[in-house]
Amino acid sequence: MATLDKETLDLTLTALDAFVAEHLPDPTLLQLDHDDKFPEATVRALGHSELGIQLLFLPEAVGGMGGGAFDVYRICEAMARVDVGVATGVLATFLGSDPILYGGTDEQKKRWLGRIAEEGILMAYGATEPGAGSDLAALKTVATPVVEDGKTVGYKITGNKQWISNGGFADLYTILAATPGGPSWFVVERGVDGFSWGSPEDKHGIRASNTSTLTLEDVYVDVSALVGDVEGQGLQQAQKVFGFTRLMVAAFGLGAGWAALDRAITYSTERIQAGSPLSEKQGYTHKLIVPHVVHLEAGRAYIEETALRLDAGETELNTEGAVAKYLATEAGNQAADAAIQAHGGYGYTREYMVEKIKRDVRITTIYEGTSEIMEMTISRDRWQHHLRTRGGHFSQMGESMLSLHRTSPTCGAEAAALACITLAEVMERMRVARLTRNQHVLFRLGELVAYAEGSVALARRAASALDGSLEPKADRRFSPEVTATISRVYAREAALRVATEGLRWIHGADGGAAGLDPQRLNQIFQVQAGNIDDMNTINSALYATA
Repeated sequence: MATLDKETLDLTLTALDAFVAEHLPDPTLLQLDHDDKFPEATVRALGHSELGIQLLFLPEAVGGMGGGAFDVYRICEAMARVDVGVATGVLATFLGSDPILYGGTDEQKKRWLGRIAEEGILMAYGATEPGAGSDLAALKTVATPVVEDGKTVGYKITGNKQWISNGGFADLYTILAATPGGPSWFVVERGVDGFSWGSPEDKHGIRASNTSTLTLEDVYVDVSALVGDVEGQGLQQAQKVFGFTRLMVAAFGLGAGWAALDRAITYSTERIQAGSPLSEKQGYTHKLIVPHVVHLEAGRAYIEETALRLDAGETELNTEGAVAKYLATEAGNQAADAAIQAHGGYGYTREYMVEKIKRDVRITTIYEGTSEIMEMTISRDRWQHHLRTRGGHFSQMGESMLSLHRTSPTCGAEAAALACITLAEVMERMRVARLTRNQHVLFRLGELVAYAEGSVALARRAASALDGSLEPKADRRFSPEVTATISRVYAREAALRVATEGLRWIHGADGGAAGLDPQRLNQIFQVQAGNIDDMNTINSALYATA
């Protein structure tokens, strides 16, 4: 896949910073939130007329910049640091264009994607329905063929869509509907007969984005509006992009989480309590700041690793996209919650941005698949890997971490290895006792898998930073040594969580008296040594530039 060079990406990020400083200062963002207003002109300028962010999402063949997954992640993180609602308005066009990008004919791509590049149109993705949430196969919207002289010349679409970002402002919509050949995507123009949208939803957060219902009543589209020219390809086309789009939402969680923490860090240097700043108190920093930094950076490591794989041409990364989204959005949501606590009573007021960020970032754990859908996706896929490899999948991952530990002994790979090898043992205990018949156990397994794989990704990222091989376009907020320290803290937690939570559900699901290898459990406790010192190191690095 084509990608931007580092210089072009850096210039784009710098231009974005300048645009935001001029058009979206904090008072403007707070007012948009208060007024529940979608800044249409700003989103159009951001996407096309002034900054051209939408070009990043488009291939060069249709007039775009041809940005890759890594480039888009960096931009999405930067936009979410400003406002997740505005970022959602931009991403909605990218999401709406995906069925065309991944399933359309060359002529359809030029026809519709070219309009994004040339005209800066906004798009919307019409998949979700009132009764069909994340279950796209349960859709009720129907596209009935219009036949003349034995040939299909068009379709009449009838149905309802819900929770549609840009729904009231888009110029073009991709609509998923059932046809005789199966679920299919259609492109619908704004303003056609029978097509309407509802009032904006009164949402908890991302109030600067527009979210509305769509109603289609015998909306006629020409047969050329059928994406890919073949019926029944809709679900496959949707599945093709989940690895990519979920990665972008993961970047939203990452950016918003860091935006909240950075504000808490600044506040803690100014707030004096009992004669000294909060920033000098472990009871504050080691609970409300440092652990959330660690979790966010684990999410980053998994995002970056998956993005590089996508840019290398891999396509079947739906589960990896789910892991990235789960880790980063849960971390972002928890970091924003901690930032409110870190501000005390001020954080609970609308004057302080952390209150708004918390409401905004919450959606990242819901749209593009809830965290529970992510847990299910992760656990089902990795359970199959466990069965197919006769328990070898995570054991082998653990062995690879032991090898990495021998060459990079400070990168956190030792504890990551313990997390993976213990996870393999937990899964085997569950297989023997058939414990995954309990849905809750299956979902909790998804969480443990995400933690273990997050520790692996972060250890690899730390090792790459230490040996100088880190991707040039990667974020470099922390030195290689501090990145390794962050990795050690996270890997220790991952190993401990896999062991204790694994045991909890093995026994909690009446799995008998079989436990885990006591020697390995002892290793997991022993590897916790040095954790406070490492947290101190991370804290010092955070406040050195605050």
